[in-house]
Amino acid sequence: MTTMADTAPAPAVRGSEIRRHELAAFLRSRRERISPEQAGLPRGPRRRTPGLRREEVAHLSAVGVTWYTWLEQARDIQVSVQVLDALARTLMLDASERAHIFQLGGCADPTPAASCPTVTPAVREMLRRLEPIPACIQNSRYDILAYNRTYGRLFGDLDAVPAEDRNCMLLVHTNPDWRASIVHLDETMRLMAAKLRAAMAGHLGEPAWKMLVKRLQALSPEFRENWQRYEVVNSRTKTKYFSNRDVGLLTLEHTDLWLSPDFGARMVTYVPVDEESRQRLEELQELARANQVY
Repeated sequence: MTTMADTAPAPAVRGSEIRRHELAAFLRSRRERISPEQAGLPRGPRRRTPGLRREEVAHLSAVGVTWYTWLEQARDIQVSVQVLDALARTLMLDASERAHIFQLGGCADPTPAASCPTVTPAVREMLRRLEPIPACIQNSRYDILAYNRTYGRLFGDLDAVPAEDRNCMLLVHTNPDWRASIVHLDETMRLMAAKLRAAMAGHLGEPAWKMLVKRLQALSPEFRENWQRYEVVNSRTKTKYFSNRDVGLLTLEHTDLWLSPDFGARMVTYVPVDEESRQRLEELQELARANQVY
């Protein structure tokens, strides 16, 4: 004899269905709040849909229209981290909204906005104590996980960059302030592409790494060219030259201090090599403190 308990859906199945419906409703609500102009699209004379159309979101996110429609209909389909990342960017989600859709999608957010166990309160205190030496914590994918005030002003205003875009590879290839601050930009881009390829050897199957390379190839012709060279270079100490918009030319010694082999995290520091650069870093620290950049 079949009982109600025998026919009731399992709790895990019920929870999965609820999350699909929540994700569908959330995506619709965020799609409807974005104007075509915000997304760089023409409005057109006959538009009745509030915000963006489904096909527009699908096109901007590089996914199929039918597939995205099923997603908004809460169909039982698999959602990858790449798709969730693309939708978060298209829908201009803030950090909390981005975390929400990844949780509903049952995926871990692969961007630096996610937490890192290496960045402990003690490590953050070390960053503060190093002032005015610019310092940050990066992982092996060059995501910037934490930084001190002076580092935040070294290349422009890092606080103004969304957390999910705080990646040295992306910033060097796409951010105008970062590109303007690096004196030997072409050499730096070629070196960084070679360092990324070397670091990626141990992460070839990981979605976050593939997403980063794909995004760089789509956004930067310089990266595409350098990536095809198949050059590899390991991290090394090197004197670097920066043209900071606030204090001028800085000559700094770049050093990596490895914190955790398991997570590939390292502390990156830029120590002045001459008295003039030291004084200018102190000026930069004061500017950062005055503007409360952390």
